[in-house]
Amino acid sequence: MADAGATDLEAFRGEARAWIAANFPPSLKGGTSLLLRDDGRKATPEQDAWRKAVGEKGWGAPSWPKAYGGGGLSREEAGVLQQELNRVGAYNPIISLGTVMFGPTLLEYGTEAQKLEHIPPIVRGEVLWCQGFSEPGAGSDLASLQMKAEDKGDHFVLNGQKIWTSGAQFADWCFCLIRTDTSKKQDGISFVLLPIHQPGVEVRPIPLISGASLFCEMFFTDAIAQKKDLVGPLNGGWAVGKRLLQHERSGLSGGGTSTLFGTATPLDVLAKTYVGTDEQGRIADADLRSRIMAYAIDMRAYQQTATRAMLEAKSNAGPSAAISIMKNAGARLTKRRADLAIEILGSQGLGWEGAEYTDDEIIAIRGWLFGRASTIFGGTDEVQDNIIAKRILGLPDPAKGVGP
Repeated sequence: MADAGATDLEAFRGEARAWIAANFPPSLKGGTSLLLRDDGRKATPEQDAWRKAVGEKGWGAPSWPKAYGGGGLSREEAGVLQQELNRVGAYNPIISLGTVMFGPTLLEYGTEAQKLEHIPPIVRGEVLWCQGFSEPGAGSDLASLQMKAEDKGDHFVLNGQKIWTSGAQFADWCFCLIRTDTSKKQDGISFVLLPIHQPGVEVRPIPLISGASLFCEMFFTDAIAQKKDLVGPLNGGWAVGKRLLQHERSGLSGGGTSTLFGTATPLDVLAKTYVGTDEQGRIADADLRSRIMAYAIDMRAYQQTATRAMLEAKSNAGPSAAISIMKNAGARLTKRRADLAIEILGSQGLGWEGAEYTDDEIIAIRGWLFGRASTIFGGTDEVQDNIIAKRILGLPDPAKGVGP
C-alpha cells in the first residue's frame, strides 16, 4: 500500500509541473531574478509575466503563510517545487533581499499590522528592500553603529550614514539599525523600517572594480521613521538584527552561478568550447578535466547540504549557527568557479569591453572581480570563523579570556 504522504507529494509534483509548463516562458531558461540585479534593467514582457504569475500564486515565497500572500506549502512541497523549477531551468523571479532576509525576520518579529502591510508586496515582487546596517566606523563591529534616532513621540528623526547598502538606488524601503540609546552598546539599538523616497535620504552608488555599483552610501538628514514601523521593542533591535543576519547568511549559502559572479555557462561546456575535446569527446586537457570534475562533485555535495539547511531554516527553529559554515564554503566555491572560468577562457577572459569579446567573456572577468567580495559581504570569513568556533565548537571567546 502506497504511503499517503508520498502519494500527496506526487500529486503536488504533477500540479507544480503542469503549472510551470503553462506559465514559464522557455525563453527565460537559465535566467535569474531581476530583483537581485544591480543594473536597474527593465523587465521584458516575458520576465514581467513570469514574475506576476509566480507572485499571484505565492510560490515566490512558497512556505510563507497564505494569509500574507505566500504559498502555504509544507517544507516537503517547497522542496518538490524547487525540483520541478530546476528540471526545466526555471528560476524564482521573486527572490530579493525582501524574501531572503527581511521577510522571514518580519514574520518572526513583526506585528500583525506590519506583516499585512509589508509581506504581500514582497511576495508579489512589487516592493524592493535594502539593508541599512554597516556604517563607515561600524562594519564587523556592527554594535558600534552611531546613526542616531531622536524620539519625537509618534516618529523618530534620523541622522547619520550607512554604507555598503546593496541595491539602495533601486529600493523602495530600508530595514535599518539605529541608535536609540547612546548610553548602551547592543542594548541601545533599535530596528526600524523607513521609506527611501522621502526628503532627507540621499543614496550614492559606489562604483566597484567590476564595473557594477551594487553597493551604495546612504546619508540621512532629519529623515523620518514612524513609530509604527519599529520592529521588536525599543532598544531591542540587536536581537532582531542578529536573526536577520542568520537569514542573510542562509541565503548567501546557496552557492549558485548567478552572472553577478561570472558566466552561468557550465564549466564543462565552457571548457569544451575554448579548450577543445579529445577523440572520446572529453575535455582535451586531462588536468583541467579532473579539476572541473572535482569542483562539480564538491558543488553538488554543497548544494544538497545547503538545500537541506535552508529547508530546515524555514521550520520554526529558523537558521542555526551552522549557516556560517555554509556561507564560508559557498564563498570559496564561488571564487573557485570564477578562477576556473577565467583559466578556461584564457586571453578571452581578460577583456573589459570591445567587439572582440562576447558578452559572456566580459561578464566572466567582471564576475571574477566582483566575486572577490564574496568572503566579505554577509559577514567576513573571519567573523563566520568566530561564530563557528564559539557557537558550534564551543571554544572560549578570546575577547573574554580563558577561565572563570
